[in-house]
Amino acid sequence: MSAVLPDTFTVRPPTKDDAKAVFELVRDYTQAVVGFPDYTLDDAVDELTEPGFEPETDGWLVFDGDRLVGYGSVFGKGTSHVLDIDAVTSDPVVEAYLLAQITQRGREMAAAHGHRSFQLDTGVYRLDTTRRERLDAYGFVHGTTFYRMLITHQPPVPAPEPPAGVFVRRGTPDEESQREAHRVAAEAFAGQYGFVVRPFEEWQASHEAQSTFDWSEMTLLEIDGKAVAMREYTNNFAEDENCGYIGRLAVLDEARGKGLAKYLLRDQFALDAAAGRSGTLLHVDTNNPTPALGLYLSVGMTESLVIDSMRLTVDV
Repeated sequence: MSAVLPDTFTVRPPTKDDAKAVFELVRDYTQAVVGFPDYTLDDAVDELTEPGFEPETDGWLVFDGDRLVGYGSVFGKGTSHVLDIDAVTSDPVVEAYLLAQITQRGREMAAAHGHRSFQLDTGVYRLDTTRRERLDAYGFVHGTTFYRMLITHQPPVPAPEPPAGVFVRRGTPDEESQREAHRVAAEAFAGQYGFVVRPFEEWQASHEAQSTFDWSEMTLLEIDGKAVAMREYTNNFAEDENCGYIGRLAVLDEARGKGLAKYLLRDQFALDAAAGRSGTLLHVDTNNPTPALGLYLSVGMTESLVIDSMRLTVDV
């Protein structure tokens, strides 16, 4: 997985000032593959300023003259051996170069944390068969498949009543409630594909840095004074699709079967419809050990896009 770039090409790390150029590159790629621009300027800014992302060592911009032709990044989640990566370009030579740089940086990150091997994870649109074939040739294997689920709203959408005995805490403005949300998500998603429990301070900083997130839109459900479910909501898809987005929906094992997940979904649908959103989106891992896909189908959501997660395991 290596390539030599043409002599006319140049490479440098990205900065926040490059957000517009990165946005345009990724926007054009998604437009060509899925038929609409599945990326926003806010997405680009958030990626380049994500706490824990070090542009000088973890990002690459490839230029042909003044034209940006490739963008690569690698992001480490705490001290985990699982690294999220991206390599966006229409040029296979540039892609090979970016993946080589990413892999070398991955070795350095893994070695720094004492890992003997590490995993590179990236998402590929199911429609992008050409890129999927190239990743197969590099040694990536299919890890899991995510469906982007959508429900469109025809107001008025009635607000549901909370299940009996459940207290709804809207907003997590203080550290105590934020720690509760972090705990519920960590416990509920432990062991699921690609999920890494990030230290609270890192998780908190990451959320506060997101331009599309606000603590007032985090929701907790409590039973007997204990948080047992949480819903994380963002405006990631508000600008381009006028949709609300449920970034995380978690229910502890001890509270399953009480209708909490359905309540959180229908509650958000009502909130989004009242706010003038045309729909609500979320992503679901089709290999989730809980019957999550069936849950979303049961409340009227349908598949709108398929994304395969590809994984490469590399020895240090």
